[in-house]
Amino acid sequence: MKGAVAALILLLSFATAALAASGVRETPFTLDDRDRLIRLDVRMDAIEKRMDSIEKRMDGLEKKMDDLEKRVDKRIDTLKSDMDKRFDQMMTFMLWGFGILFGGMGVLMTTVIWDRRTALAPVIRKSDEYGQRLLTLERLSEEMLLRLKEDKQEVKIIRH
Repeated sequence: MKGAVAALILLLSFATAALAASGVRETPFTLDDRDRLIRLDVRMDAIEKRMDSIEKRMDGLEKKMDDLEKRVDKRIDTLKSDMDKRFDQMMTFMLWGFGILFGGMGVLMTTVIWDRRTALAPVIRKSDEYGQRLLTLERLSEEMLLRLKEDKQEVKIIRH
């Protein structure tokens, strides 16, 4: 900023020198001109002081912005790690949930199969028992029929 102000002053002085050298009209340097230059110099000094204070503020703001940026970066990193932890916890919870769900289904299916076998076993035994009885009854009935046929023949023989 000081360089810009110095360049402006240098430009003004060259412009003034160029106008003076051009020979348009030579004006004598009066006390009034000297007073104006002094006031201009005072104003320029005040502007330079303001610019210096603004530069100091800007430097302070840059430092604060750097600090703020670092804090924001730390906060973002903390939030990211927290989200990663929560995501891992959620995945673990879901895996446990699915494990328990499928485990329960397996236990239920095993119980149903076991219950069917235990419930059907007496029925199968009774069915086999009734089958044996039926076979025995069929044999007996065949024997009875054979005896009846033999008896009928004996009755026929006796009648004749």
